[in-house]
Order: sequence, then structure tokens, then C-alpha cells
Amino acid sequence: MKKLVLVTLYCLSFFVSRGQQEFEWQVKAFGFADNREYLNAKLHSQSILGMRFAPEVGLRLDSTHRIRFGVNFLQEFGAEPFGEKVNPILYYNYENRGLSFYIGAFPRFELLGDYPRAVLNDTLMYYRPNIEGLFFRYRKGSFHQQIWVDWTSRQTAEKREQFMVGLSGRAQTGLFFFSHYLSMLHTANTSNGEFPVRDNMVALLQIGADLSDQWVLDSLTIAAGGLGSLDRIRGEYDTRTPKGFIADLHAAYRSWFIHNTFYKGQAHDILFGDRFYTKDSYDRLDLGWRPFRKGNVEGFFMFSLHFTPGEISNQQMIQLRYNFGKALKFN
Repeated sequence: MKKLVLVTLYCLSFFVSRGQQEFEWQVKAFGFADNREYLNAKLHSQSILGMRFAPEVGLRLDSTHRIRFGVNFLQEFGAEPFGEKVNPILYYNYENRGLSFYIGAFPRFELLGDYPRAVLNDTLMYYRPNIEGLFFRYRKGSFHQQIWVDWTSRQTAEKREQFMVGLSGRAQTGLFFFSHYLSMLHTANTSNGEFPVRDNMVALLQIGADLSDQWVLDSLTIAAGGLGSLDRIRGEYDTRTPKGFIADLHAAYRSWFIHNTFYKGQAHDILFGDRFYTKDSYDRLDLGWRPFRKGNVEGFFMFSLHFTPGEISNQQMIQLRYNFGKALKFN
């Protein structure tokens, strides 16, 4: 991190000396209430309520280069002491002709917010708001491809080295599209060498159709494909490779939406994925209402039903996002 700060300050001083900058500031707020009643599925039930506040300042050095500094502050309702959880924000961003590059500690939601819950669970948005590492994306028309690395733990005598690598993308021609999401979590040893190495991988591949322009609905997409994972703890058990069929349907009309995900196959142990996929059969039905989604403000309420063999669980979620900022030119 010290080296990153020095490189960032060097780049900043170089471009400031050239007199081609815009001062930028941005403030993001994220309020959430997520009540999870999962006891019927023998999974962890909890209520997650809180507010995130994330101010950023920085310089847009020219048409392609940006440097940002800030913090992402979390206060869970009723938690003490107040202000205990603060994540620093410090990153460099390059944007040019469809290429995007980030290095540092930068917000996760704008870059990976569309990931399926089977690959990355939505709890990460509450408790790990930043990627700490690298992100690269290329986008042209209806095609995009991205790869990222997120270091989640640095090796010490007590802590194990751990990082995630992800690859995802989508290509569309006419009504039809192909999408893929892959990630790997590598958990190495402590510096004392007390634990075995673990590799945990997941891949979700789908083909689908975007029928939004063919119906009176504002949005209608269907997709189907396969979900596979790989898990091994070296020296403890052989590699496990469960797999199964997964399908999605999403429809929206005005402020209302419905989403359904169905999975049938073998049970998975995806460490950063939704724990419902530890079941060999799972269906999730989301019923939502988005009363406003204009400009800088977005909010929604969603009621979810989780169907597992012989059981039904439920979940209620409210989220509100507020994002505003401004750029000021100077020489």
C-alpha cells in the first residue's frame, strides 16, 4: 500500500505540473435493511440493517486519467462503538476507447454489481464494499469482457493469504446473448505453515434472449445454462466438481419487477457464493417494487421466497442509493 501511495502521488504531481486538471468530488450513500428468515433451510438467519456513507475527492488529470481518495464508512443500526468499520478508498482509473483500468481500493458495486448470487453473494455489498487490487474491462457495443483480482487477506503469522480472481463477460447479437462468470478463491497458508492450501472455483455459463422490445413489458429476459464448481483442500480430500442446470427469468413493467432463478443438480460449496447452492435443488422468486429510479437516487423493496427440498424460506429487503458529485475545472 505504501508503494501504491508513492506511485499515486508521483503521477498526481506530474499531471498537476502540466495544468490540465478537473477537481472532482462525489458522495455516495447506501441504506439497507435485509431480513433473512432462513431457519427452514437450516441456513444462517439474520437481520442486516445499516447505512454506508462514502465521500470521494480527486483529480481528473486529463481525458483518460483519474485519481481518487476517500473513505467508505459503515454504521450498522444498534452497533457499538459508533464508526468502527471504515474502509479506505484510494485508486487510479484509466478510461479510453472502451478500455477501463483500476488499481487500488475502489468501489465494487459499479463494477461487479451484476454478478449472479451463485458466484458472489450480495452480503459482500454490505461488508466488503471495495475491491482491493486490479480491474480491467474492454467494452465495444454489445460486447464486454472483464478480469479482476481482489486481495482479501494478506499473509501474516496468524492470517492466511487469500485472494479472488474473476473473469466475466457478455456478447449479444440480435435477441440472443451469451454470458459467463468465473471466479476463483485461493486460500494459501500463514507464514508459519499451519494450514493446507484451499482452491475454490465456480463457473456459470448461460445463453439467453432479450425480448424487451418484443413485448409491452419494459424488460423481459430469459437465460439458461450450467453452474459448475471445483473445491479442494490439498492433502485432505480429492477435488470435488459438482455441476447442475441453472435458469433465470426477469421481467419488469414500470416500477414493478419479478425475477426467478431455478437450480437443479449437485450441491456446491462456493465459499463466496450464496449458501442456498449447498442444496441440490433451489428456486428463488423475487417480487419487487422500485418506486423511484431517477438521476442520482435509486430505491427498491423486494420480497423473496426461497424454495429448497421440502422447505420454504423468505426474505424482505429495502435498499436506497444516493449518488451525487461535481467536477470543477482549473489550470
